[in-house]
Amino acid sequence: MEHLPLIKRRKTKKINLDGVSIGGDAPIVVQSMTNTDTRDVKATVAQIKALEKAGCEVIRVALPDKEAVAAIPAIKKKIKLPLIADVHFDYRLAIDAIKQGVAGIRINPGNITRDKIGDIIKVAKERETVIRIGVNSGSLQKDLLLKYGGATADALAESAFQNIEYFEDQGFGKIKLSLKSSDVPTMIEAYRAIAAKTDYPLHLGVTEAGSLVNATIKSALGIGTLLYEGIGDTIRVSVTGNPLLEISVAFGILRALKIRKVGPEIISCPTCGRCEIDLLSLTNKIEKALAGRKEYLKVALMGCVVNGPGEAADADIGIAGGRGQGTLFKKGKAYKKVKEKEFVKVLCEEINLMIDERKRV
Repeated sequence: MEHLPLIKRRKTKKINLDGVSIGGDAPIVVQSMTNTDTRDVKATVAQIKALEKAGCEVIRVALPDKEAVAAIPAIKKKIKLPLIADVHFDYRLAIDAIKQGVAGIRINPGNITRDKIGDIIKVAKERETVIRIGVNSGSLQKDLLLKYGGATADALAESAFQNIEYFEDQGFGKIKLSLKSSDVPTMIEAYRAIAAKTDYPLHLGVTEAGSLVNATIKSALGIGTLLYEGIGDTIRVSVTGNPLLEISVAFGILRALKIRKVGPEIISCPTCGRCEIDLLSLTNKIEKALAGRKEYLKVALMGCVVNGPGEAADADIGIAGGRGQGTLFKKGKAYKKVKEKEFVKVLCEEINLMIDERKRV
């Protein structure tokens, strides 16, 4: 895992979630959230372990009732990732979750009254538990909706400012902030506003982003824009359905911006009339074969033996295909000829050798 400080990041306070540092000089952390029934310990643990294998670094679970809270100790016992409790409406669930030992909780100030938030803060302060103030455009305080005529960026930012002031008045500083909206420009402007006036760590995300393609587009634009401006300490790509899909997109955004080099970066040409191999099938097979790998490697899959190596000269390794065969190249230089039916096997073998060689250095 490599953290590349090529973008000047906003200076933030550093907090700790069960050994995972957030903010300050720590790498940007990738988070996700289970979609299992938290009361089903076996299913929830299985999904968390799958997410961890995929690269997830912090995990959040929904706590809709007391039975879900009661499952926390059993879940914590079987996982390694810091566990965050997501609580809405019932402040007592948040307090109970803190007492059960979660690393942090996420509460929404739009659906828990101020005095009850104070009760949560008191217990979190005693247990040194991190609290994420999760401002959300879908559940903003009614007075702010009226004041701004809707869930605008200014409304989201004011909600965050009001809550920061209250938390600080209570002597509590282990805060993380999020200002989420399904509208990308609103989300960007809200985070910019809060980043300009606070130094608390920010969790970035576009809420209700949709299925994989829409979620990827919205997250790449929203999260990516802010990261490029140096804003953000943790991220979550929200995808409808399987949360495992979130992780590759999140690390893809970080790799594209050269913020973190985690996992393989696979580049492939869009294909044209010169392509004489089944490049789509090859790309899918290599992506599947390398899924979950933590080591960074740039792999190029090109459909043309004429321009392929040149177009992917900065790749560590790759294949430039021709009719029935192709050229395996390393660092832009031809290495050996490979039959098309052996592309996947040979390329995976060479990738493993390259990674092993790096480890020995």
